[in-house]
Amino acid sequence: MQPLLILLAGFAVILGGIVVLRVNAFLALVGAAIVVAILSPGEPAVKMAVIAEGFGRTAGQLGIIVALAAVIGGAMSGSGASDRLVRAFLDLLGERRGALALGATAYVLSLPVFFDTIFFLLAPLARSMYRTTGRDYLKYLLAVSAGAVATHALVPPHPGPLAMAGALGVDLGTMVIAGVVVALPSAAAGLAFARWAGRRMTVELRPLAPGVPETAPPAVLPALRAAVLPVLLPVLLISTNTVVTTLETLAPSGAAAWRAIAPWTAVVGNPTVALFLAACLALRLYWRAQRPTRAALTGLVESSLLGAGVIVLIVGAGGAFGATLQLAQIGTLVARWSGAGAGGVPRAGLPVLFLGFAVSVVIRTAQGSATVAMITTAGMIAAMIRGVALPFHPVYVATAIAGGSLVGSWMNDAGFWVFSRAGGATERETLKSWTPLSAVVGTTAMAVTVLLALLVPLR
Repeated sequence: MQPLLILLAGFAVILGGIVVLRVNAFLALVGAAIVVAILSPGEPAVKMAVIAEGFGRTAGQLGIIVALAAVIGGAMSGSGASDRLVRAFLDLLGERRGALALGATAYVLSLPVFFDTIFFLLAPLARSMYRTTGRDYLKYLLAVSAGAVATHALVPPHPGPLAMAGALGVDLGTMVIAGVVVALPSAAAGLAFARWAGRRMTVELRPLAPGVPETAPPAVLPALRAAVLPVLLPVLLISTNTVVTTLETLAPSGAAAWRAIAPWTAVVGNPTVALFLAACLALRLYWRAQRPTRAALTGLVESSLLGAGVIVLIVGAGGAFGATLQLAQIGTLVARWSGAGAGGVPRAGLPVLFLGFAVSVVIRTAQGSATVAMITTAGMIAAMIRGVALPFHPVYVATAIAGGSLVGSWMNDAGFWVFSRAGGATERETLKSWTPLSAVVGTTAMAVTVLLALLVPLR
């Protein structure tokens, strides 16, 4: 069977399962992996074994990291560390720049914390700022969204970027650095849209749905230095290891010094170690702020891990699907039409970026989850470009896919309903504000990716 037809068959199973049958993404991805394995050439027993191997390899690489990130997020919310960061940005920028303060807070906090947690945390502050100023409520809500979705889609330890880094063979430190670089102008574009939309559209301050807090929960706020450490520590440690490894290769004059440091940075900069240290700091903050009982502390960790378990299953299933796609031998398709590596001209590989972006847009629009769109698309593209010499670093393929995963958010997306429910916006207002905002952030990420691939190919 033709490789392209196998790819389309797997794609159809995923969309049919999630959109038509409305099954969990884990089941849809495993079903697609089985179909692709059956249709691919090779011994049946060997092909079926690839499914479990792909799942185990991906879950083994990312499972601990996703779980630790979930614990950090839960502990920071419970300790008041997140609220402390919000107040620090407000003190620094002033109430007149409230939208910028909320957006910057969301950008920093969402490095280790999931989008829905960030939005539920900051939306009450947007409501409080509206009560103080009497204006710009929608702008405040959109500013929070812009900062949070940018880092959620582009920067590890979020599961989407993590899975893409594993599938595309990108060093995690490189993914962190590139993700932060691309996310910053993307969030800035989203903030500009927030200001534009806030002048043209009004959202009333309505009573919220049951279960949504009206004001930020009171907490004994920790010191700013202690509050920011769980966020910055893993980013700094992981990035430092990448920088040291790079300098060891690129700076022969100081190679001996970098080699002496490298064993230490390899340990503390290992993602598992870095995030474990950050989780310990976050839990210590929670204990000092709340003085919880042992049962309450255990309950916080367990509830965080339960949410992370579902994500790990979906990420692992995406790895299984990507592994079976490699059996279909579709890498030659890209080599034929992309011209990747031809003459070393960066433009030759740009079709790969646009393909990843477009496929991610289609999957996100069809089934709603940015994480599933990233995992699925990365598996497909990784199978296509295996053995193909791209003229730029594969991290740009990951950021292009991440940009596409932000476009097309509507009523099948959980983020759509988080914005509507916690912000008090109607479905029509959410479609006119949240949906175009996510598209602006995503397309900006794609534009920045193309620019960096041309100017700084990292090859």
